[in-house]
Amino acid sequence: MPATPDLPLCGLYALTPDDNLTPRLAALVESALKGGVKWVQYRNKIAPAPLRRAQAAELLRLCRGYGAKLIINDDVWLAIELGADGAHLGRDDIPGGSLQTARDALGAHRILGISCYDDLARAEVAVEAGADYIAIGSVFASVSKPAAARASLEVLAAAKRRFAVPVCAIGGITVDNAPQVLAAGADMLAVLSDLFNAMDIKRQAERFLALFDAR
Repeated sequence: MPATPDLPLCGLYALTPDDNLTPRLAALVESALKGGVKWVQYRNKIAPAPLRRAQAAELLRLCRGYGAKLIINDDVWLAIELGADGAHLGRDDIPGGSLQTARDALGAHRILGISCYDDLARAEVAVEAGADYIAIGSVFASVSKPAAARASLEVLAAAKRRFAVPVCAIGGITVDNAPQVLAAGADMLAVLSDLFNAMDIKRQAERFLALFDAR
């Protein structure tokens, strides 16, 4: 069964950049939190395991202070160990190869998000296994993942119509193109580059969140 989060799964979903300097990463994320972000995904593809654990623990501390939720990318067991709010898993990140294993391990109080790319059949499996949200994308060309498979806005809209769980759009999303993604039905916007590369991260987060208010 899906979890029952005490915050709605909607709004801006801040994806952290690969940064092995923990104080700098924490400062970036805190700026986003000050801008109103309530969902943060810790992802660092280049850090060794001890550093990932230390960084995730520091970000969890920050998120708790701002009433926000921290989701751990790729690592169910780290999420459980730290007491984070959930895990987000891609195609190759499933413990034992089973979505049900991940759902059972996280239990009833932690979030499970699943990358579904442009594959509605995968999304159906994820929802049946108890995913709390599904991620569709890359909706646009992605700076952080230039080789990522593309998923059209039509696929995103179809996922929203077909499944009862929130749909998270990911990949190349900016303040300028976000309105069309929201119009297609996205509940969450997963953003890395256009948030954390901004000169004023706090203000950029506020600009994204204002789009949800306008909708």
